[in-house]
Amino acid sequence: MDLKSKIILISGPTASGKSNFAIQLAKKLNGEIINTDSMQVYKELKILSARPLKKNYQKIKHHLYGFQSAKKIFSTGDWLKLAIAKVYEIKKRKKVPILVGGTGLYFKAITQGLVSIPEIPMQFRNKIRTLHKKLGQNKFYLKLLKLDPISKNKINPTDTQRTIRAYEVKSFTNKSLHQWFEDTKAVFKERDFYKLYIDFPRPELIERINQRTEEMLEGGAIQEVKSFIKLNVKKDKTANKAIGINEIKDYLNKKKNLEETKEIIEIKTRQYAKRQSTWARGHMSDWHKIKPQDLEKFLKKI
Repeated sequence: MDLKSKIILISGPTASGKSNFAIQLAKKLNGEIINTDSMQVYKELKILSARPLKKNYQKIKHHLYGFQSAKKIFSTGDWLKLAIAKVYEIKKRKKVPILVGGTGLYFKAITQGLVSIPEIPMQFRNKIRTLHKKLGQNKFYLKLLKLDPISKNKINPTDTQRTIRAYEVKSFTNKSLHQWFEDTKAVFKERDFYKLYIDFPRPELIERINQRTEEMLEGGAIQEVKSFIKLNVKKDKTANKAIGINEIKDYLNKKKNLEETKEIIEIKTRQYAKRQSTWARGHMSDWHKIKPQDLEKFLKKI
């Protein structure tokens, strides 16, 4: 199996052992690892994001981990620019880029490109929302079809959110939302990638999630949240969405005891893993699915 000419993508639900597998693969292929997880980019979230520890890097170079301030906005577009640059850099060194993580949108962006619709001013958007409220969904949808006939077979007449979005994009840019999507091109070709998805059986995954939650709480997650609180990160920043922050805040405010906190974090992590698996079914059907027990065999084949 010739993987040395490929850009390797490794995904899977949280706690499925992606990082460790990526390190083993990088050792075999003379590769370097690029983070593809939206929470592991933040400096302040080492434990809660389950960022690979430097002592476990095993001399493999890791990129885009823990470099971004939680106080700043970091978008999929920001990540994509940096990731593309890193892929070229790694290839220039005659090494294999291995992108690993659990953020589906990042993988979608690198494989399919990212739509660059101009930012629409809030005032303009609010005007359209007011018009939608006034007309109601049915009449507003018919108005959209007059403005943007391409939407007819693309948007369900009952889908309020997408109807409004299509209307505001066409009104503001004079170009259909669907044309924006069609004109989006990825930097790399489909044949450049080798895509692997670690397909973990749910009962085993739940066990691993519970174990990891315990290790996080024993290994400094509470202190990490205390430090995070001191940063006064604005509510609209993505870092606030990290599982464990609000739960540990409740524990620190004595709203929950430690056992309850642990249980809530486990539940939320299981729900997140389920969302990742659902995303994979819808968006990663062409990926090579691999069972955890076959990872060793896969490495030996290379």
